[in-house]
Amino acid sequence: MTKQVQQLDRVIIRFAGDSGDGMQLTGDRFTAGTAEFGNDLSTLPNFPAEIRAPAGTLPGVSSFQLHFADHDILTPGDAPNVLVAMNPAALKANLSDLPRGADLIVNTDEFTKRNLQKVGYDGSPLDDDSLAEWRVHAVPLTSLTVKALEGFELSKKDAERSKNMFALGLLSWLYHRPTEATIQFLENKFAKKPDIAKANIAAFQAGWNYGETTESFSVSYEIKPAKLAPGVYRNISGNQALAYGLIAASVQSRLPLFLGSYPITPASDILHELSRHKRFGIRTFQAEDEIAGVGAALGAAFGGALGVTTTSGPGVALKAETVGLAVTTELPLIVVDVQRAGPSTGMPTKTEQTDLLMAMFGRNGESPLPIVAPSTPSDCFDAAVEAARIAVKYRTPVMLLSDGYLANGSEPWRLPDAADLPDISTEFASGPNGEDGVTFLPFKREAETLARPWAIPGTAGLEHRIGGIEKAENTGNISYDPDNHDRMVRVRQAKIDGIANDIPPLAVDDPDGDARVLVLGWGSTYGPIAAAVRRVRRAGGKVAQAHLRHVNPLPLNTGEVLRAYDKVLLPEINLGQLALLLRARFLVDIISYNRVRGLPFKAEELAGVIQDVIDSE
Repeated sequence: MTKQVQQLDRVIIRFAGDSGDGMQLTGDRFTAGTAEFGNDLSTLPNFPAEIRAPAGTLPGVSSFQLHFADHDILTPGDAPNVLVAMNPAALKANLSDLPRGADLIVNTDEFTKRNLQKVGYDGSPLDDDSLAEWRVHAVPLTSLTVKALEGFELSKKDAERSKNMFALGLLSWLYHRPTEATIQFLENKFAKKPDIAKANIAAFQAGWNYGETTESFSVSYEIKPAKLAPGVYRNISGNQALAYGLIAASVQSRLPLFLGSYPITPASDILHELSRHKRFGIRTFQAEDEIAGVGAALGAAFGGALGVTTTSGPGVALKAETVGLAVTTELPLIVVDVQRAGPSTGMPTKTEQTDLLMAMFGRNGESPLPIVAPSTPSDCFDAAVEAARIAVKYRTPVMLLSDGYLANGSEPWRLPDAADLPDISTEFASGPNGEDGVTFLPFKREAETLARPWAIPGTAGLEHRIGGIEKAENTGNISYDPDNHDRMVRVRQAKIDGIANDIPPLAVDDPDGDARVLVLGWGSTYGPIAAAVRRVRRAGGKVAQAHLRHVNPLPLNTGEVLRAYDKVLLPEINLGQLALLLRARFLVDIISYNRVRGLPFKAEELAGVIQDVIDSE
C-alpha cells in the first residue's frame, strides 16, 4: 500500500507519560533526529520534581514538547498538533492543551480499570464519545513492543520498558526523521549491555515498521529543512550552552576555570557538563553545601582563576554573604542563578523570573553587582562570555540570570568561529603602584574602569590585607572612618554604574518607526514576546519590541527608549519586578503583564494582550 505524504511547514509534538516511561529520553532522541535533518526547532521539557511519583498518577506525568519547522521559529509552540499519551494520567493532564482536530496517539494497553480510577475516570474515554473531536489513533504500544521482543531473553517487565522506543520509531516514521543516529545512540548507551541495546533497537524499528504497515496511519508528514544562515549547527540546551560559554571565557581570558557548586535543580547539568572537560584545565568541585561552593569559587578568584558558582534561587539566598564578600573584596566571580519557581523549595522543575530583585538587592549593605540575562538557550553561551568579560575587567561579581525554561529547552546553535570571540584577557598586578615606586596599593583604581589591581597571593611585594571588614581607600587597611566608608560605598556603586558605558545601547525593533506601543522584555520571555509581536504585525498592528540582556546597569539609552512610546508593555514571569525598577528610575508608567504558573508565556496569549494595549490607544 502506497501511503500519502503530506507537506507541512511546522508541527508541534508532545510526548507524555509516566515519569518512568522515558518521555524525556524519547523527546531528546526525536529532537536529535530533527536537528540532524536540519529543521529549526525549540523544545519544552516538563517533568515532576519527585524522583519517582506514584506510577500512573497525575503528579507523576512527564512530558516533552518539540516544535520544529522549515522556517525560523521562536518558541516550543503554544499547543501540540500531536499528543502521544502513554497512559490515562498523561491523557488527562494534557488533553486540555490539545486543539480540536489534532492527532491523539494513545497507548491502549495502559487504559486498565485500575489506571483509569487512579486519575478519576469512571470509564475509558476511548469507549465513549468524549474524544470524538480529536483524531484518535488507538495503538497497543506495550503489547506490540512485547511481541516485537519475543525473540529476546527479556522478562515481560523488561520488554515493556522499551515501549518508548516503539513510540519513537512510530513518530520517526510519521514525520520522516532519520534513524541512523538513534540506532548509534542506543548502541553507545548500552555498549556494556549489548542484549539491551539490540532489544531497544528492535523496538524502535518495530515502531517504524508498524507505521509503515498499519492502516491506522494512512498519511505521513514531511517538514523540509529550514533555510538557516550558513554554518555548522548543533542542537544545544541552555545549560550546555552556558557551560560551553564558561569554557570559552576561560580560554579567552587565559584564566583557569574553577567551578564550586552544590547540585540543585535546574542548575546541576552545568556542573555535570563542565566536569567532562578537564582537558581545558577546568576544575569542578562538588561542594558539601551552597556556602562551601561559593566560598571555594571566591577563593579560586583570589588565587587568580576564573571563579564560578552555579545554583538556583534557594542557593542564591545561602550564597548571599559570600557574594557580598566578593563585592567588598572586589574580586571577579560569576554567580549563575538558574531561576526556578519559589518561594522556598517551590516547584523545582518549573520556571520563573522571580529572582531579579534578589539579584539586585539580596545582600546586606550597599552591595551592587552587574546582572546579565540570556534570552534563548543558545544565547546562554554569549551571556556567559559577557558575564566573564565584565567580571574580569571590572573586578566584580556578576549575576547571570538564566531560568529553567532556558536551561532545559534546546534549539539549533550555530557554532561561532573562535577567532570572533572577544579577547577578555587581563593582567595581574606585577609590582608596586604607589607614587613612591615601592608601595603596593591594593585598592588604587584604574581611571577608566575603577577596577582595583588583581594581585595574586604569594607575589613578592604585593602582600595585602583581604577580608569583609571595610577597607581604607587605596591601602586596603581596615577602616572604620565614616567618610572613608561613604567614599568606598559610592565608588563601588560608580564602578558598576560605569559598566553602562561599556555595553551596547538598547536596540529597538520598530520596522516602520511609527509604532506607539513598545513591548519590553528581559531574559527568557524573548521568544514568546517576539512570536507574539510577529502575530500582531501580520494582523496589521503597529508594535515595537526591545529586549534587555543587561539588567544592571541598564543600557544608557533605556530611559530615552521608554519615553519614546506612548505605552510600554512589560510581560514578566513574576509579579512585576523589572517594572518596579523601571518605574522608580524613569518615572514611566509601565504596563505590567504577569503570570507565575511555572511555565513560559504562550505567544497567542501575549499577542492578545499586545492587541488590547494597541486598541486602548
